[in-house]
Amino acid sequence: MQPRFLPLGALAALLLSGTAFAQQAPAPVQPAAQTQSQAPSDAPAGTPAVACGGELAAFLDGVRAEAAAKQIPGEAIDRALAGAAIDQKVLSRDRAQGVFRQTFLEFSRRTVSQSRLDIGRKKLQELSDVFQRAEQEFGVPGPVITAFWAMETDFGAVQGDFNTRNALVTLSHDCRRPELFRPQLIAAIQMVQHGDLDPSTTTGAWAGEIGQVQMLPEDIIAFGVDGDGDGHVNVKSSAPDAILTAAKFIQHLGFTRGQPWIQEVSVPDTMPFEKTGLQSGMTAGDWFALGVTPRDGNTAFSGLAASLVLPQGRKGPAFITYPNFNIYLEWNQSFIYTTSAAYFATRLAGAPPYEKGEPETGLDDGGMKALQTRLAELGHDVGKIDGILGSGTRAAIQKEQLRLGLPADGWATPALLGAL
Repeated sequence: MQPRFLPLGALAALLLSGTAFAQQAPAPVQPAAQTQSQAPSDAPAGTPAVACGGELAAFLDGVRAEAAAKQIPGEAIDRALAGAAIDQKVLSRDRAQGVFRQTFLEFSRRTVSQSRLDIGRKKLQELSDVFQRAEQEFGVPGPVITAFWAMETDFGAVQGDFNTRNALVTLSHDCRRPELFRPQLIAAIQMVQHGDLDPSTTTGAWAGEIGQVQMLPEDIIAFGVDGDGDGHVNVKSSAPDAILTAAKFIQHLGFTRGQPWIQEVSVPDTMPFEKTGLQSGMTAGDWFALGVTPRDGNTAFSGLAASLVLPQGRKGPAFITYPNFNIYLEWNQSFIYTTSAAYFATRLAGAPPYEKGEPETGLDDGGMKALQTRLAELGHDVGKIDGILGSGTRAAIQKEQLRLGLPADGWATPALLGAL
């Protein structure tokens, strides 16, 4: 199963504009003189080369041949590719290298607003029969789907305005990641064959994601459900289609029926904070035995594997994550996005607002880069010096906090930087 390396949904990307993203001007794109076959330099050994670059007409002839080999009728292929063009705005967006800058408190407050909670609860009532079907057939509760629906497109209101066919042609032709996007282009041609995508008018995100829950064409082909019974899977305009398709996809990602995904907890002032973070190897019961207390009092899932996550350190909000939280990480690898989406779903399911606590002041971009640089000098693998408090940086922080005799909660503070 491949994790989604593609960007946040259209709405989340808008919410992250301005101070939320640091962008650099894209490098000029030089068209290749001839078609190349390229596997990315970071691809696993044995990854097959994927044709890319060269004259667009010759490239599209190769796409036609590949689609025909998959038994897609020639008429559908010609209709799908007629008028296909390179979109320079897509290339610029792909080169922009957006960087996630917001904290959990900042991002979750913006995305899990009262108005969106009200709309989400109304949608759950209005489409209760569709959500009941989603849970009966796929085991996915309505609040989980609705939170993604809200986070990705504000319930379908913000779906992106890039021509989907041209976006996928552009990214498949570009030699940066053709192995990721060319299969999506072939799947988009299949959607044209089925009457579920209009190559001239269908729009979505710059990276080819489509519809009210922003799914890629391959996933729509594989998990599409005709929820309204019209004979088509239209995830752009049909809420039942989008809801049930999302439910089937979430089930595929590994969601287990009847189990929680995240639970807010209170943590004691003293405990082995070095055990916190994802992949802890502990059960919920182990955490409860250490004094971690569920705010809702529910300890029924003590036997499940569980991690204790502290998005802003031990003095901020605290959550136990259960195996179902992994589907959020499969959907999007941003820890702040996934924790916010999981929390959103609990609110729609009836949980109260989290206790924000009084987290210690974090580091700004320059401070984070200075901390990462120092951690790298001390021998830790923090990956790229990018100012992002990712999993590698958090793990390195915990090791240094433990060495310094500090609570090892993985939160980057000016005091820690000073101590190092």
